[in-house]
Amino acid sequence: MRKFEIKEEDVIDIDNYIKERNNIKKNISLIKKNRRIPVGPHATFYFECYQTMIYQIQEMLYIERGGKEQLQDEIKAYNPLVPKGKELVATLMFEIDNEKRRKDFLNSVGGIENKIFIKIGDKKVVAMPEDDTDRTSEDGKASSVHFLHFKFDEDLVQLFIKGDTEVVIGFDHQNYKHFSEISKASINELSNDFDINH
Repeated sequence: MRKFEIKEEDVIDIDNYIKERNNIKKNISLIKKNRRIPVGPHATFYFECYQTMIYQIQEMLYIERGGKEQLQDEIKAYNPLVPKGKELVATLMFEIDNEKRRKDFLNSVGGIENKIFIKIGDKKVVAMPEDDTDRTSEDGKASSVHFLHFKFDEDLVQLFIKGDTEVVIGFDHQNYKHFSEISKASINELSNDFDINH
């Protein structure tokens, strides 16, 4: 049964987590392998799911040891990034080691969060940025991290899952026009995020 929401009882207590942490990390790295999609020289999409988000919560609790109060805050923060049945959710990161190059790049791609798409055959799904905060500053500088929702209808879900249509993810920004084909392995993994019973 696919889960679309993290509840308090889903999170294992810190003592058990410490015992199981190495095994959990191994399992998560296998899940994440086909959820990481680089596009162009600077962008990487990390597609999130129930498992990656619950892992993130467990790690935050492990690092900060904030107990029940922190647990409630983390659930509130990360639940919106669990796909809800007819969407894919991704954390987009622009990763540039050199500080000056990173700053110059981010200053050149303001508004890029509204110029991202997944294309399935000739059908396009435009990303909707998470509305927790503006990701482009008033002076036109883009954030290095974005949280994105790609909302599908029933037909697009079926087309995606079927896996015999080319699927690409990319940018339509004047200063960053790059795209990547999504591999069959990634399509199979991301297909798990859809609730095909509804």
